[in-house]
Amino acid sequence: QVQLVESGGGLVQAGGSLRLSCAASGHTFSMYGMGWFRQAPGKEREFVAAISWRGGNTYYADSVKGRFTISRDNAKNTVYLQMNSLKPEDTAVYYCAADPFGLGLTKINEYDYWGQGTQVTVSS
Repeated sequence: QVQLVESGGGLVQAGGSLRLSCAASGHTFSMYGMGWFRQAPGKEREFVAAISWRGGNTYYADSVKGRFTISRDNAKNTVYLQMNSLKPEDTAVYYCAADPFGLGLTKINEYDYWGQGTQVTVSS
């Protein structure tokens, strides 16, 4: 069982940066692949970024590639999402999730555990 708590969301102007954190409980965190997803009002939840259990593999949605960076610190049981050059279309609730296969997957139904989400709002 893994419990996830996101933090770091907020209001930022277009072009600005935010760093989201996701703190995990449980001694098996390092075995999980981790992902970030987001859901904007009226839209379906979508994949943003993922990282494998050791951090050796990372994956990004085309819409954030080159602007967002996912990383993890297994000693701190935490995964991060550094978001730069933010755009109004990045506005959404951001969720972190844990994938028991450790691969860092891109599909929602491949993740077993989810956080409660943190709001990111980018003003124009």
